[in-house]
Amino acid sequence: PCEDPRRSSRLSREMNYYRERHCPARGEAPACLVPPPPGYRVPVPWPESLHKIWHDNMPYGKIAERKGHQGWMKQEGSYFLFPGGGTMFPDGAEQYIEKLTKYVPLRSGLLRTGLDMGCGVASFGGFLLKENITALSFAPRDSHKSQIQFALERGIPAFLLMLGTRRLPFPAQSFDFVHCSRCLIPFTAYNGSYLIEVDRLLRPGGYLIISGPPVQWKKQEKEWGELQAMAESLCYKLITVDGNTAIWKKPNQASCLPNQNEFGLDLCSTDDDPDEAWYFKLKKCISKVSLLEEIAVGSIDKWPNRLSKPSARASFMDDGVNLFEADTQKWVKRVSYYKRSLGVKLGTALIRNVMDMNAFFGGFAAAVASDPVWVMNVVPAKNPLTLGVIYDRGLIGVYHDWCEPFSTYPRTYDLIHADGINSLISDPKSGKIRCDLFDVMLEMDRILRPEGTAVIRDSPDVINKAVQVARSIRWTTQVHDSEPESGSAEKILIATKTFWKLPLTSG
Repeated sequence: PCEDPRRSSRLSREMNYYRERHCPARGEAPACLVPPPPGYRVPVPWPESLHKIWHDNMPYGKIAERKGHQGWMKQEGSYFLFPGGGTMFPDGAEQYIEKLTKYVPLRSGLLRTGLDMGCGVASFGGFLLKENITALSFAPRDSHKSQIQFALERGIPAFLLMLGTRRLPFPAQSFDFVHCSRCLIPFTAYNGSYLIEVDRLLRPGGYLIISGPPVQWKKQEKEWGELQAMAESLCYKLITVDGNTAIWKKPNQASCLPNQNEFGLDLCSTDDDPDEAWYFKLKKCISKVSLLEEIAVGSIDKWPNRLSKPSARASFMDDGVNLFEADTQKWVKRVSYYKRSLGVKLGTALIRNVMDMNAFFGGFAAAVASDPVWVMNVVPAKNPLTLGVIYDRGLIGVYHDWCEPFSTYPRTYDLIHADGINSLISDPKSGKIRCDLFDVMLEMDRILRPEGTAVIRDSPDVINKAVQVARSIRWTTQVHDSEPESGSAEKILIATKTFWKLPLTSG
């Protein structure tokens, strides 16, 4: 709903503003359930889905026609097949990843989280998963229409997003590497705004990998020269230029700015919060970072140790280490209760794409880390900005306000977890309700796959309301008490989205 071409086509094209999020006003969006396409069936389970999905679940052949020769995807019988290629790696992501490992320690446990910008159908991110690397892949809703929907149908972490006029909805210094393979982002345009944003997102000691234009690209010599000069003024070390692939390493220590540079790059003032990233305009200055060396690649624990260790960012918060430890232990117990007593099928082939709508420190995601799932950790934008701690653990996520639709396609998640759903629609300071529980659950329904599961925790009053909404949108419901040892009056709603099809009436 926030990437509707009918609305966006009327907006300014300057810096791709029209391709960013522009949501319908309250009450403007239709209150309706989105039917699956004819012939829809329960998706191919992971890991098979990396290589093939049902054609009828996403009957859009345009990318296969346009990009088949580059190995993106092709149709075969009732499936779309994904050979693993991409525009800059038509021979397959695996060979391309092999090439990168000569220069980037992708197999050492040092790198865990990546951002893949302009990712196509996300084969790069898909094939990194077996190296224990989670890349969050993003692309806009553009002429390739459904590339992100294909990525999610395959079970690969992906998100609908455009780098335009605003910061991307991630915390500062969060990704261990940033990758662009023919993403066509003009990094040095607009006074280098986009390279500055990449610098905000890249962890100290992290890697920037750019394949394709302008790297040694015909007729783009000027842009390539500017990109090298700008990276140098940020004191990035150029590790290699291999054909059309360039790799830089960000310094581990404080920025070498201010320095004499041709781009007018300078440090932001002290009142800049580099973690502010929800509807926040891009800045033309480099963010200062506290805790720089403690959160650098190489200082932070290797994967999987970093998952359970409170990072410097956590200890920087008020009582952060104790909160972190308590949250971690609490979710281990709760997830075990979900699986053992409530029949939630985490750990089976039925659940691959998971969303935690109120993630705090990522304790829920950490508790399911050994299951064959990935988790999109959502930190509500009005809550304390804890998403940096989630990235320090080697997990991924985004900021979001649940009074608006989420940037994903219909039918893209198998399980949605909402701890304290009422807090997602209330103002944290005044407690005033900002939007309707019905709208939030309708959005959950849009995102859930047929036969998908919603787990909602809250007070008995709120759960009663949620049950009424759930039934009105055709979910089946079961209400359970919370964990016996918790001594809490909280209730847990386990709901299943039913698999219904049009037409619903006969005759």
